[in-house]
Amino acid sequence: MADAQALKQDLHDAEERLLVELRDLRRGVRKGGKAARSADTLTFGQKIADIVAATMGSWPFIIIQSAILLVWIVLNVTAYIQRWDPYPFILLNLALSFQAAYAAPFIMMSQNRQQDIDRKEAESDHQINVKAELEIELLHQKIDQLREREVLMMTQAISDLTALLTKKQARARKTAAGAASAGRAGRAAAK
Repeated sequence: MADAQALKQDLHDAEERLLVELRDLRRGVRKGGKAARSADTLTFGQKIADIVAATMGSWPFIIIQSAILLVWIVLNVTAYIQRWDPYPFILLNLALSFQAAYAAPFIMMSQNRQQDIDRKEAESDHQINVKAELEIELLHQKIDQLREREVLMMTQAISDLTALLTKKQARARKTAAGAASAGRAGRAAAK
């Protein structure tokens, strides 16, 4: 039993330390420490990667590129202008491959950076959840302590009322016994 109490106390102390650490960490973040710095410290390459990824992943880019491809194909099929890229459209394939070869690394860089940001946010969310769990556990402990005090107070009040009732009943018996003996004495005197 003593080992269980010691283990419980050790766990409680560890939870208290973790809660204090998490509170300090959140205060630092609230003061604008890490969150404000991460957005301001983007390198030139990261900014370019974000712009390229945002542009290539937008509807205007897809619509414009589709229109250019359509014009390219129509001009080469109808021969309205001299055919510079006949039917298998080798030059068009080369241009699209070139675009994809350069766009993919930019998009991957942007996605990797976003993944790092998401991972940090997930860690922060986990810390917040742990803190909330510890806070709730502390509230449960406080409520349990209040209930224990209330039960002790009610038990004490019940025992006080029981003692008072016992005294009252004893007095009532004494009074009843005194009245009965006085009544017998009066009857005996009357005889």
